[in-house]
Amino acid sequence: RARALLQQLPPQDCDERYCPELAEEERRQLRAFSARRRREALGQGLACPVPGPCHGCPCRKCGRRLNKGDPGISASRLGDQFWHPSCFSCHFCHQLLVDLIYFQQDGRIYCGRHHAELFRPRCASCDQLIFMEECIEAEGRRWHLEHFCCLECDVPLRGQRYVMRSGRPCCRACFESLFAEPCQACGDPIGADSEGVTHQGLHWHARAACFCCSLCRKPLRGQPLTCRRGRLFCSDTCSLRQGSSSPSSASDSSDSAFASAPSPDS
Repeated sequence: RARALLQQLPPQDCDERYCPELAEEERRQLRAFSARRRREALGQGLACPVPGPCHGCPCRKCGRRLNKGDPGISASRLGDQFWHPSCFSCHFCHQLLVDLIYFQQDGRIYCGRHHAELFRPRCASCDQLIFMEECIEAEGRRWHLEHFCCLECDVPLRGQRYVMRSGRPCCRACFESLFAEPCQACGDPIGADSEGVTHQGLHWHARAACFCCSLCRKPLRGQPLTCRRGRLFCSDTCSLRQGSSSPSSASDSSDSAFASAPSPDS
């Protein structure tokens, strides 16, 4: 319950004490925003049996009828209407509302988190609402200007190229030193700007010099291939010729590899 409350009703959305880094103007905006939401949208559902005059009324969410005496939830801000207990949930995330606390907007009910996000963007780093005039938008999310930084070294990335790693931005230097896969052929890391090819969990640069037959050096991009012990061959013929000079001649697979585009950056 405590975890669900923190998710649905983030304290930083309504109390400046949880946002110590805000400037004074941002604090003023947060106080006004919170007061307006409490005054115009906040409510708590009431669990009660459906009264006789509402016998046969449809559930506001699913439309199935509620009979007299059935357990139901009413929300005073939305008039004389009822929900099944299992239907009283956030319109956006569909989670059941903890303690029946809801925010209404345009006839729909929301948890506090997603109601706030109807009006203000939320920083993907600190999880606070953004009241600044400027913010950074990338990968479909928003950040405070000072929070859009490398997940490893914290270098600011505003106006810089980056790579997304586990949903967070990473500078090119950290990506290539910590996360880039080594090429099976040349051993160099496959950088953020390089196109790579993956097959059976192994990685190559997509260039012809790396992704090619180990025997005849024929480029293999977009071509059928055979893989044995991490080495690529364009055909069974090359594989068998190589195998005749190798202690083991068992072929691991015959398949097509797929190419991956350079890592998305901005």
